[in-house]
Amino acid sequence: MSEQETYIKPELMACCGAREISDGDVVIVGTGFPAMSANIAKHTHAPNAVMMQESGVLDARPKRPALSVGDPCLNPGAAMVGGLIDVMGMFLQGGWVDVGFLSGSQVDRYGNINTTVIGDYDAPTSRLPGSGGANPIGALAKKVLIIALHDTRRLAEQVDFMTTPGYMDGPGARERWGLPGGTGPRAIITNKAVLRFDEETKEAYLATFHPGHTVEEIVENTPWDLKVSPDVRETEPPTTEELRVIREVLDPTRMIAIYLKRGYV
Repeated sequence: MSEQETYIKPELMACCGAREISDGDVVIVGTGFPAMSANIAKHTHAPNAVMMQESGVLDARPKRPALSVGDPCLNPGAAMVGGLIDVMGMFLQGGWVDVGFLSGSQVDRYGNINTTVIGDYDAPTSRLPGSGGANPIGALAKKVLIIALHDTRRLAEQVDFMTTPGYMDGPGARERWGLPGGTGPRAIITNKAVLRFDEETKEAYLATFHPGHTVEEIVENTPWDLKVSPDVRETEPPTTEELRVIREVLDPTRMIAIYLKRGYV
């Protein structure tokens, strides 16, 4: 493998997210992996994808990776600089958002996300920041992509508190609670694999494993009885063009490497 073709795990994860975005999609992104994924897609196979920050910036064209959703680098050249109500009200509730990226302290087999408490709600071992915009994104975006560390601390058979709905308790649950049809999580992108959701059971299963990892390792580090796709395969590494976009266009100072310190290895 040449110098240009070597990559780090965060770059692979960002490319996995980018491949889930189609041309013309409206994508709600935060900072880090979501923004990197959306920008990779926009500079490769989805030039007409439109990025939107929770802060209200639409179709941002930053010259460097944003440090937060309110980073001023997002404003120059943007189509709109609005506010939180524009995003959560007009766009999400209006059904205009195609893709939303989320993460959390716990993610379970149905794609439910916990960012509220660890342990019992009334006597938790840890209190977390809460929903922010995650609940409406999880409820209303047509496709939700979840970024998570792959271990038995972050993944759970059942979350301690459902801050953001995935498929709740299984088939038909989103419909029973009045959420729009056709919405819900589509993939959990971890530092070891990509999990997808079975159309019938709504439970996450192993679709691809990242280079350097094995099916057995991933099953062992998943706290539910993880089903394995009969077509399971190794995740496709970043292409030369994807790496060029990351390193020369989007992140020439290699800011994405800071995510190595958060355990994405």
